[in-house]
Amino acid sequence: MTTIQFKTNMKCSGCVEKITTALNEMQENDHWTVDLRHPDKLLTITGNGIEENAIKLLLAKAGFTAIKV
Repeated sequence: MTTIQFKTNMKCSGCVEKITTALNEMQENDHWTVDLRHPDKLLTITGNGIEENAIKLLLAKAGFTAIKV
């Protein structure tokens, strides 16, 4: 089980909604959260076989940036 965190540019729950379906459909993810109260708006993903580039691409398609922390 691996946990990866990304700094994002999400600002609100509407932003999180834009990525929810795509992240939920990724079979590698067992669990994910976005901490909008954190200054870096951290996206934390836990699972097996998580690919950093796949997450970055998914967020980019939704209009967000993701920088691995």
